[in-house]
Amino acid sequence: MISLKNCNKYFHKGSVNEVFALNSVNLDIAEGDFISIIGSNGAGKSTLLNSIAGVFMLDSGSIMIGDRDVTSWPEYKRAKFLSRVFQDPLLGTCPSATIEQNIALAKKRGQWRGFSRGVKVKDRPEFQEKLKILGLGLENRLQDKVGLLSGGQRQALTMLMATMIRPEVLLLDEHVAALDPKTARQILTLTEEIVGHQELTTLMITHNMKHAIQFGNRLIMLHQGRVISDVAGEEKKNLTVGDLLQKFYASSEEELVTDAMLLA
Repeated sequence: MISLKNCNKYFHKGSVNEVFALNSVNLDIAEGDFISIIGSNGAGKSTLLNSIAGVFMLDSGSIMIGDRDVTSWPEYKRAKFLSRVFQDPLLGTCPSATIEQNIALAKKRGQWRGFSRGVKVKDRPEFQEKLKILGLGLENRLQDKVGLLSGGQRQALTMLMATMIRPEVLLLDEHVAALDPKTARQILTLTEEIVGHQELTTLMITHNMKHAIQFGNRLIMLHQGRVISDVAGEEKKNLTVGDLLQKFYASSEEELVTDAMLLA
């Protein structure tokens, strides 16, 4: 489904601030995989998602999505079959538009929108049915401005909008990090239901190791732009937070030893 071959990405290349954000990353992601991605700050998690989304181009390597080589495709072209939910609940919706206007826009993702009326009366029953899935009563607030919603309500709406038209790939960039624990749990449960029901190929960045273990069928750990752990199935189910910490510290210690040898 998604294949990354020898992907490399630098920032500020050739300067004193040079960062090797992706270091020879090779990944094969099967259709329907729900992958949780963890790693320390600067490990390359968001860079990986940005590379798949086309936010910026790789310095070298290739990215295939399905049978398409999208390595040189701009972001807008990939957006036809790829959806993304960000950490900030404010980013996924238009606050000055109503709930139904936001959903109407999401329904036309990847289509020519033309100049017809944005919200059609015949669409409202469908919108209400979709919103009932969220269990937040938003189906009775179609004309409310999205800016009036809480962060959790907006993120739930964003999840619905991102999957209104089934995407081939769903990217979740720490999409519950800005929410309180109770709301985060609700959004994660909603995420699991939507991903499972639509059998979506999903990559989810999280800093919460418990969430990384609990959600998804596969877990990838990044460190300084490299994949240092990739587990799935029963092995993933049997992981503990202690196991993940041990993998991280083992990699960090190995790197320190290597650096010391190079400096000797």
